[in-house]
Amino acid sequence: MGDRWQQGAVLDLEITGLNSTGEGVGRWQERVVFVPDTVPGDRVQTRLLRIKPTYGWGKLLQVETASPDRIKPACIVADKCGGCQWQTVAYTEQLAAKQQQVEDALKRIGGFDTIKVEPILPSAPLAYRNKATYPLGRSDTQQVQAGYYRKGTHKLINLNRCPVQDERLDPFLSEIKQDIAEQGWPIYDESTQRGALRHLSLRIGRRTGQVLLTLVSTRPRLGNLEEQAQTWLQRYPHLVGVMLNHNAQQTNAIFGGTTYCVAGQPYVEEQFANLQLRVGPTNFFQVNTEQAEQLLAVILAELNLQGHERVVDAYCGIGTLTLPIADQAKHCLGLEVSKDSVQQAQTNAAINGISNVDFQVGAVEDWLPQVGERLGTPIDVVVLDPPRKGCTPAVLRSLIELAPHRIVYMSCNPATLARDLKTLCEQGGYQLQRVQPADFFPQTAHVECVAFLVR
Repeated sequence: MGDRWQQGAVLDLEITGLNSTGEGVGRWQERVVFVPDTVPGDRVQTRLLRIKPTYGWGKLLQVETASPDRIKPACIVADKCGGCQWQTVAYTEQLAAKQQQVEDALKRIGGFDTIKVEPILPSAPLAYRNKATYPLGRSDTQQVQAGYYRKGTHKLINLNRCPVQDERLDPFLSEIKQDIAEQGWPIYDESTQRGALRHLSLRIGRRTGQVLLTLVSTRPRLGNLEEQAQTWLQRYPHLVGVMLNHNAQQTNAIFGGTTYCVAGQPYVEEQFANLQLRVGPTNFFQVNTEQAEQLLAVILAELNLQGHERVVDAYCGIGTLTLPIADQAKHCLGLEVSKDSVQQAQTNAAINGISNVDFQVGAVEDWLPQVGERLGTPIDVVVLDPPRKGCTPAVLRSLIELAPHRIVYMSCNPATLARDLKTLCEQGGYQLQRVQPADFFPQTAHVECVAFLVR
């Protein structure tokens, strides 16, 4: 058995599942092998690239027998582009893998063996993204390119359309590059750290069709940008604003701290859950508008607010969850570390005439100990929607001390969700009632879910 378990060995495998990073999972003599670009039901030939005693990673050499769930990708560069992992996987199989991912994390990490995980809420599998941000680069022949990086590299795959983004953004993707080239604006080069333009970012209001175009540059000004922006506004009837974000830092963060409105307005308008929202170029807003609405409906139905509750929305962003909840509660307090997002949330509250809501700038762990004094006690509900890394220990401690009657925990990472739920149940005396997964990111391995806890 040991002879063939070595780097470079070629194995025949049957792929039986998909893991949380999108790789196919097969077994060879009690060992697990992860193989990218495979589909459950495939029989494949793979070369071992890296091995551990009980598991390893392989490279797909050949699909010997294709799975019935292997489909033709919607994207012509799906095999190269690193934006999606599952374009070859039938959508029903994607949903099944995400459901399994949530259930496995809750059992393995959280120790929740009997918790009810509801059937995952499906999405439109393509053309769902309301925002796309593309790195810019140059080809070997010095053509301006925009796209995503090849898997595991920093080599740009040039795109003129992307089937997962709102198709109304495709003309911008294909045409803006030409204008950048004609203007002669220098493209940023990571290796030399020279040049100006780093990213092209597009955001659309799904219900309004309004589009915001943002260029990310190492320089706070670009020659002739104002004139070019006016040309864009005239050319594209749905383009409402052109922005320039200044990011001179050597960092993986896409956006810098300062954004200038070059022409038009600095936001798109969107209709969301019977509210009118304004969303700026760098504000966090769920990229799948329809799924966010669907999950919000689940939250509101589960909470069944009666109008007397005090609610805290931690990590509130621009008020996407806060405002619909405030509409049914006595008072809602939104906490958010981004000053720009809080200002946008306050504007959104005013536009919709919602006055029983308060937004505060600051870290959640700093604010949670104070909210009882601000709102009065008891706090009936705390809504959490933290980053992928989950809640810090300080946030969990403050939450347990605050002791709200109910917690609604929204998460884009089942592993950190399960970890935090375990802490809240074991140390805070909460009971996990149920978990609702939702597919916000079709064609990728990412899954969103919301967990409901009661004390």
